[in-house]
Amino acid sequence: QVQLVESGGGLVQAGGSLRLSCVASESIFSINVMGWYRQAPGKQRDLVAIITVDGSTTYADSVKGRFTISRDNAKNTLYLQMDSLKPEDTALYFCNAYRRFKDYWGQGTQVTVSS
Repeated sequence: QVQLVESGGGLVQAGGSLRLSCVASESIFSINVMGWYRQAPGKQRDLVAIITVDGSTTYADSVKGRFTISRDNAKNTLYLQMDSLKPEDTALYFCNAYRRFKDYWGQGTQVTVSS
């Protein structure tokens, strides 16, 4: 059972930056895919970005060029650097780990971008 704890959310003005962190309860060397998802009120949970264990990344079109996902396997931590934030980025952001055909989720961290 992998436990994930997100942090780094908050309130920021449009154009600002935030960095989200997600610390796993165990080594992430064996977790092939980790990612960030977000869910706005009344909407479904959507993919933001994913990263494989070898560093390959995939981004949602809406965040390409503004967000950067990274992982530090030695620290068991996943990051999401978010720059040039827009009001439409406002959502609850979740960390995800996919291992051995099972999804693990954190509790989420709220990001609110004011215009």
